[in-house]
Amino acid sequence: MGRTYLVEEGIGQYLTELSTKVKPYVTGLLIGQCSPQRDYVIRAVRTPPKEQQQEESLGPPKLASLDEEWITTHASQVSRMLPGGLLVLGVFMIATPELAKDGQNALRKLIFSVEKSLSKRRLWKPAEEEVSDRAALQICSATKKVVCRTYDVQDPKSSAKPADWKYQSALTASWVALGCTVNVNIHIPLLATSPNHDLEKNTKNGLNRWSKQIEDSVFLINGQVKDEDTELLEGQKKFRGSTQPSTQFSDVKVLTQLCQGAGARSTATVQVCSGSINLRGAVKCRAYIHSNKPKVKEAIQALKRDIINTLSDRCEILFEDLILNEGPQKKNFGREYHVLPQRLFVPVAGSSVMLSDYKFGDEAAGEIQERFVEMLDQPVQAEDMHMAEDISTVDICPVTDSPSDTQQAQLTKATLLLKLQQNMGLVVAAAVAVLASIFSFNYFSD
Repeated sequence: MGRTYLVEEGIGQYLTELSTKVKPYVTGLLIGQCSPQRDYVIRAVRTPPKEQQQEESLGPPKLASLDEEWITTHASQVSRMLPGGLLVLGVFMIATPELAKDGQNALRKLIFSVEKSLSKRRLWKPAEEEVSDRAALQICSATKKVVCRTYDVQDPKSSAKPADWKYQSALTASWVALGCTVNVNIHIPLLATSPNHDLEKNTKNGLNRWSKQIEDSVFLINGQVKDEDTELLEGQKKFRGSTQPSTQFSDVKVLTQLCQGAGARSTATVQVCSGSINLRGAVKCRAYIHSNKPKVKEAIQALKRDIINTLSDRCEILFEDLILNEGPQKKNFGREYHVLPQRLFVPVAGSSVMLSDYKFGDEAAGEIQERFVEMLDQPVQAEDMHMAEDISTVDICPVTDSPSDTQQAQLTKATLLLKLQQNMGLVVAAAVAVLASIFSFNYFSD
């Protein structure tokens, strides 16, 4: 038996309206949430049109002109605007009857391309038990017939499986929201051996190490540590039958471990560095989870991923902005001070869920509104945009003078001495332990 997709009722009307404009096809993304029992689709977003597509539409209908790179780029941009718990669940295509035969093959190709593009950017790995099926929705513009199939994106040879597509009203009216503020102070060394001071690569490596700390952190939900397998809403009143958005909000505290466990071995490393990157600030994170008996581990996983994604995404946005303004081959490496884009949230009509975006200080509200229309096909009022946080910064600090051969030799010598000291410490400790066991020494503290 295939998967079941519960779909926000308004999506049906949206897709119907799109089908009246098909010439000869339109593609888009399905946004929602996976769960072990079923998946939830809360939005469908058409692919932004390209100017040259208007010229191509004058020719005979064909899917060979499908711009795969344009669609995957759109998916990457949209994924940045999704809070924790939401992801690109699949793709859809509305096409004329003569293209129906080739539609499913095109959708299959798009699903794997989109997933490959999104997975490259992630600093976290999917859990083994995680749902890896993605939806391929095909609609005939003439008959309005809907065909939904799924493909397992973890299996390149996956074949299509049938799936149920069911509309439901007020699907996300009472979803649970989890929020937290994470204080960030990340120091990332820039190795001298790194070519052309590759800031983006070094930053990603540093964030990758930091993301592992977040994965290992302890999460307090409303001040309590809860067992992962218990229900998130256990002991709370549930709002059933209500069609009005009513957010159940849980405040979360993130406790990051300050040191390694007793069983872990700590080693010191001396590296020749050309400078460092320092990320500082407090970031607002948010995740949403369905209200159908959600587990604590589902909620914590969604919030963890939002914490990791939000910092990674805004660093990506900053570097993209620097490349646009200063060019990809920046050779001068002086001290730089940058402000990361701030996060804002925008409500979804008829839902308790909010979408997000990132705003630089010099960006006008109109630019954010245009981006929501282009990326999510959603008009946004300026007064509905809620700035969530204060400024976070990136401080890029170079070493004033490049290390000379003498300095490098001294660093190498220091590394060897450090290793000798570590080894001597182990030898002395072992010797004391042996003597203590032989002579049964008694030690008294003052």
